[in-house]
Amino acid sequence: MTFEEIIKTAYKESFAGIRKGDKEEEILAIQNYIKDAKKIVVANKKNIKPKVINKCLKKFGICEVEHLKIDTDPADLSRTPAITKGLMAVDQCEADIIIARGRLGIPGSGSMLVFMDNKGRILTAGFSPSHIVHKKSLEEAVYNETKMALERIGLKELDKA
Repeated sequence: MTFEEIIKTAYKESFAGIRKGDKEEEILAIQNYIKDAKKIVVANKKNIKPKVINKCLKKFGICEVEHLKIDTDPADLSRTPAITKGLMAVDQCEADIIIARGRLGIPGSGSMLVFMDNKGRILTAGFSPSHIVHKKSLEEAVYNETKMALERIGLKELDKA
């Protein structure tokens, strides 16, 4: 089945009330979608996050991201800033995957780094508590969130595979 067929089948199962959770072929489809991506963009103003994300993606054998320089600050006015930033990017460029990072929810809720497909559907995400709690640098937090997002869908670093 294609990626789109797998998604439609899962929706139909949910609608019919027969879905019993994730299936191995769904996880594999997400893994393959990410690994096969030809163009991945990170939307934000500064170049710090794309550099850190690229460092992590390289260890997983995933193509480098391109920096989509857009002002995502207005997304902080929404209820879900990280997701809103991703959706802003979906509307601004053509890419297989959009990666966005921002606040999870209300101020103090921590951060989320989200991978979205070209339709704005969430593929995976990584999370950090508020900087006040974890006290890590931005670079370390972004790297850890990227790694978490990839590992939570079963991807492994190439040298640890």
